[in-house]
Amino acid sequence: MNPTSGLRMSAIFFTVFWTVGMLWWRGTLQPASVVLTVIGGSIAGYLWYRLMRRWVVRQTSRASD
Repeated sequence: MNPTSGLRMSAIFFTVFWTVGMLWWRGTLQPASVVLTVIGGSIAGYLWYRLMRRWVVRQTSRASD
């Protein structure tokens, strides 16, 4: 497993659970609401991946100094 696999898996985990949590919290399962929540979850997961990747790179560069 390469170093980014764990980060990708955590982003997928975050995306799925954030989306399910938002759908559960809203309580409405109308098609438009579900589609918008899934789109928002995908964006949140992508941002999670990018931010965590930047943080990991920063932490590893500090450790090597």
